[in-house]
Amino acid sequence: MANPASYRPAPGTIPTDPGVYRFRDVHGRVIYVGKAKNLRQRLANYFQDVGNLHPRTASMVTTGASVEWTVVGTEVEALQLEYSWIKEYDPRFNVKYRDDKSYPWLAVTVGEKYPRVTVMRGAKKKGTRYFGPYSHAWAIRETVDLLLRVFPMRSCSTGVFRRAEQSGRPCLLGYIDKCAAPCVGKVSVEEHRSIVDDFCDFMAGNTNAFVSALEQQMYAASDDLDFERAARLRDDLGALAKVLEKQAVVFGDATDADVIAFADDPLEVAVQIFHVRGGRIRGQRGWVADRADEGEVPDLVAEFLIQTYSGDPDSIPREILVPVEPSDRDTVEELLSSVKGSKVQVRVPQRGDKKALQETVAKNAAQALVLHKTKRASDLTTRGLALEEIQEALGLDDVPLRIECYDVSNLQGTEVVASMVVFEDGLARKSEYRRFVIKDVEGQNDVASMHEVITRRFRRMLDDRATAVPADRSGDVSGEGPLLVDPDTGRPRKFAYVPGLVVVDGGPPQVAAARAALADLGLADEIPVCGLAKRLEEVWLPDEEDPLILPRTSEGLYLLQRIRDEAHRFAITHHRGRRSKAMVESVLDDVPGLGEVRRKALMRHFGSLKKLRAATVDEIRLVPGIGPATAEAIARAVAGTGPGPRVNTATGEIEED
Repeated sequence: MANPASYRPAPGTIPTDPGVYRFRDVHGRVIYVGKAKNLRQRLANYFQDVGNLHPRTASMVTTGASVEWTVVGTEVEALQLEYSWIKEYDPRFNVKYRDDKSYPWLAVTVGEKYPRVTVMRGAKKKGTRYFGPYSHAWAIRETVDLLLRVFPMRSCSTGVFRRAEQSGRPCLLGYIDKCAAPCVGKVSVEEHRSIVDDFCDFMAGNTNAFVSALEQQMYAASDDLDFERAARLRDDLGALAKVLEKQAVVFGDATDADVIAFADDPLEVAVQIFHVRGGRIRGQRGWVADRADEGEVPDLVAEFLIQTYSGDPDSIPREILVPVEPSDRDTVEELLSSVKGSKVQVRVPQRGDKKALQETVAKNAAQALVLHKTKRASDLTTRGLALEEIQEALGLDDVPLRIECYDVSNLQGTEVVASMVVFEDGLARKSEYRRFVIKDVEGQNDVASMHEVITRRFRRMLDDRATAVPADRSGDVSGEGPLLVDPDTGRPRKFAYVPGLVVVDGGPPQVAAARAALADLGLADEIPVCGLAKRLEEVWLPDEEDPLILPRTSEGLYLLQRIRDEAHRFAITHHRGRRSKAMVESVLDDVPGLGEVRRKALMRHFGSLKKLRAATVDEIRLVPGIGPATAEAIARAVAGTGPGPRVNTATGEIEED
């Protein structure tokens, strides 16, 4: 019997999105499938004190050995995927089948003279068309009830139908126009069959044509002043909209497609693929793999398509939706078309439902990669191995328990900033992150910028050393411990710690600049330095002609790469924020009567050019010191129609004349 705490995911790794989760036992068998509006909140309920759980739930969590999840866009998608998985895996702890019943299906008895729509379970029968499966019978009845006002086909039992034939009076549904009443001859056999065919086409996913036809009929009735009919058609459209909302995973054009997304970094790539057949998500796969080369995403897409589909023609859909066009798309399409025996289209969705589903798949891929990295990074043994590998590879005297990494970001030499991120014991210490604005370097000079930021950081450390007093771990300034604290507050100084290793993003020039900065401060022998170059993930050491190449499977390389990527992310985030503020100032330079004080007031009030552009004149007037005429001039300037540079509304970039 397992302890659920042994496989409980860290709370921060579980997303708050809707999704479906699976518990597996020690043999990898799926033992339970569930869905949730909020995955983090739902899964937390399983990992409380076992004594507080329902006996069956307690038995399930103690039988399990792992839990995994898939993020979806809506709760409806979670519902559909949950039932697909339950049918596929038949988990032992899912209680829906304790009565040995199968999933309910919406069935149309097309083999009868007057076909009827009903709920069916069990083995499928000849002469009946099935749609589903659904979660509950009531869900089918709710859907049918909405659709009967648009497609008034027979839904009564054989006994009711015969009694109506004999009495010459239809049932209640016939009186309220939810049945065309073929039992009393209101419609012919052919007319009723046409209604049935339209109903089946709609349920098969061909919804757009019916919605468009009803809209045209509604507008035509309105133009003819037949408002009663127009109102009925309006209500019919509302009924169809409710049905489509309940089945949001269904594409209106009965699409057959595979939707693929990637999340990658220099060492690994996560792939997610959703299989859509007849407009519905029929399956999902995903995995994380090591990257074998330095190919870009288009190359990864092309390789994935060829490896996945070239040996299995039956698995190739008519349409493959990808995040970016594969390299040499025409060749890939030609190859897949020849394997399948018919045309295969590979394209990037731009808008609508397909674009929305692509974003959902991309979210799953990103979550899979983050979870993979988190699991790997959170393992104490793995982190210890990574630090030991770094110590051995770089020839350090001690294990680098504190590693600082620096990165420089700029846009053609403007708004130059740098970042410092800190990892202690192999984990990010975000409270120790720092940002720098490069002041003394003109133009695009990453080497000089690196020299400045290293100099500023460690000069601050030396200044802190000069005024700091010893303290013990509890913060007692009278202690003899190794912490350096502020004598006024008793708190550790921000730059007082000495790193076991300094990593810079770049090659020999950046490493030389960092080493020179440390040498100028007399710290070259105290603090080791290395650089990590992106192109081949080469580790560069000072005064070495050749780089150090760590194995691709090295945990030490993996940790260095994670630290470098975090520094790059932190620098880019800082740069974008400053760039947005600079753009606001530039756009407002030529607004008459707008001085520096009121420009700063605008920046404080709105924060970004995007928010300022979205503001109305009345909202701009709320800023202290901004009058009606100035507010109108500001609105024209940020829209690109008045004084000041024009702003591209699509990219946010300033356009020159």
